[in-house]
Amino acid sequence: MKFIVNTSALLERLQIVIGTVSNKPLLPILDHFLFDIKNGRLQISSTDLETSMSTSMEVESDKDIMIAIPSKMTIDTLRSLPNQPVTFTIDDSTNSIEIKSEFGRYKLNGQPGKDFPKIPEIDSQNSFEISADTLLSSINKTIFATGNDDLRLNLTGVFVQLENDQITFVATDANRMVRCTNTSVKPGVEQNFILPKKALNLLKTTLPHDQTAVRLDYNPSNAFFTFGDIKLICRFIDERYPDYTAVIPDENPNVLTVPRIEFLNAVKRISIFANKSTHQIRLKITGSEMIMSAEDVDTSNEANERLSCEYEGEDIEIGFNSKLLLEMLTNIDCDAIKLEMSTPNRAGIILPTENDVDEDLLMLIMPMMLGSTGV
Repeated sequence: MKFIVNTSALLERLQIVIGTVSNKPLLPILDHFLFDIKNGRLQISSTDLETSMSTSMEVESDKDIMIAIPSKMTIDTLRSLPNQPVTFTIDDSTNSIEIKSEFGRYKLNGQPGKDFPKIPEIDSQNSFEISADTLLSSINKTIFATGNDDLRLNLTGVFVQLENDQITFVATDANRMVRCTNTSVKPGVEQNFILPKKALNLLKTTLPHDQTAVRLDYNPSNAFFTFGDIKLICRFIDERYPDYTAVIPDENPNVLTVPRIEFLNAVKRISIFANKSTHQIRLKITGSEMIMSAEDVDTSNEANERLSCEYEGEDIEIGFNSKLLLEMLTNIDCDAIKLEMSTPNRAGIILPTENDVDEDLLMLIMPMMLGSTGV
């Protein structure tokens, strides 16, 4: 059995699905691609048992073929070849694969396609559509705030809350929280689930930056994303998400308005002098002036800057983790931001002065106790 395909076209398809292949697979076959050819169309699949991806392309084939082929060796071989047609010859009695190019022949051992884990099929009536750029924007504005602690598995993913006329993405690591709501999406149901970070990172690298419609189907255990000839299936994080609304303060009478880039650059400079363990910086806001400072008593390093701002409220002095603050300011896309505060020991709320159309973005950051170690 054989099929002919262009190296560049095949390599492009393989690079789409390689992200689900684990470096340390639980089963040897999990570091393989599944090649399944039917009627001259090749479907390529990969999985780590939690997240699966597939894509397809046309090939010249003499008959239907299903074989599991080593992922790394196949990609490395194709990368080393110039753009040209190559012939794959499969011996289904030994599961050997021979790749023939203009330069020579390359033989590698595969595994029976029937032994490849079954990729979940869409079996749900629950579905809605979201544009690729809306999904991409929601992922980018939340995923950075997810946690990394496996002991708090529910915080390692993004919480997705479906409502009749809007969709909300939420991420938190217990020190900060981001909520991004979009009203252009109409799921038409009341439902929620937690999407794992790995699947969302794969979507970030494969979603087109345009209005392409992404179909999202889901059942009690899996989400199915379909766009173009690409499918991504991921298992939900089966945990209860915390009540994130409980940590959002209702009254924040002290409101700082400042150009985002100026604030971001000032935080970058001041953070260089902060304690390397706490990353704490101090904001002292009085009238139309903010004094930003940091000190590391262990090394006798310190810095301060004055920044003009608009401010309404009582004078306040508050501490934040500069590392977390920098990530939040980097992932909010606006000319100016508002920092709403109540007291130095309660969460600060970061809002864009102008939201994108159909979008409502809120970021929350917990303060640091002034006078803690290193400041």
